[in-house]
Amino acid sequence: MKLTDWLLRGKPNVFVTEERLREALRHNPPDAPVLESLRRSCLVSTGTVDGHEVITLTPRSGPMGTEVIYLHGGVYVRPLVSAHWRVVEDLVEDLIRRTGATFVVPLYGLAPRYTADDAYRFLDTGYERVVQRAGDRPVFLAGDSCGAGLSVGLAIHCRNEGLRPPTGLILFSPWLDVTMTNPGIPALTKLDPMLAPAGFVAAGQDWAGGRSVTDPMVGPLHDTLEKLPPITIHQSGHDILLPDAEKFAAKARAAGTHVDLRVWPTAIHVFVGAGRTPEARQALRDAADRIRRSARD
Repeated sequence: MKLTDWLLRGKPNVFVTEERLREALRHNPPDAPVLESLRRSCLVSTGTVDGHEVITLTPRSGPMGTEVIYLHGGVYVRPLVSAHWRVVEDLVEDLIRRTGATFVVPLYGLAPRYTADDAYRFLDTGYERVVQRAGDRPVFLAGDSCGAGLSVGLAIHCRNEGLRPPTGLILFSPWLDVTMTNPGIPALTKLDPMLAPAGFVAAGQDWAGGRSVTDPMVGPLHDTLEKLPPITIHQSGHDILLPDAEKFAAKARAAGTHVDLRVWPTAIHVFVGAGRTPEARQALRDAADRIRRSARD
């Protein structure tokens, strides 16, 4: 993990200023195709919901019926490019191999063209389709970074609308408050080789659209967090999102929601994408155990 941290410090951080982020977004590539390694281990099918692509990855051997809706990161403004597919690939392929679960990867619309409201309309339809297909089998929500925050938002939406709740949530380095005002963030900025508050604030404002940035459907930390499914969080220590993850866990527990927060002290943001590190391997084993237990319960 120290080597990974060192290598990342040699790359430019596009989140240091809003201007640098905007410049990077002018060169946003389209979503990359599913990597060949995933195609070798999974049956890959694609469909569309409200004009957005949804990719379903079913293990070629021994699917057990559990469904996991996986929402990718990218600060709500960056597509699932090849580099991020490699992160998702390591993470998803490992969990599929360990659990036999089918993973559904919705490619939700990105800000500033799309907003949180657009995402929830799309995800509401997609979620209902997965739930109907699963029947009485478990359905998990999972994601990394902003995708993890969006997973919590979708669980809140299910609670508010009286929909079947997900079996549980599995979150990797979640982004839970787009305001980035937690007083613990500045001290971590020097330790974080990947992220910076300014770019995140700008992206969060774009994602909010007509909503307030403190709306729970934009930043789920601002919800009551009552009556939510069990939540598992694997959080990086060298990550500016750590203080809000800790605040979220404390608030949810006080509201009666079960939260299992594990902080990996020297890990970088979404460290589970560095699949060969001991920290990533252990975190993925823990996540797989959580999914497998649900099938036995």
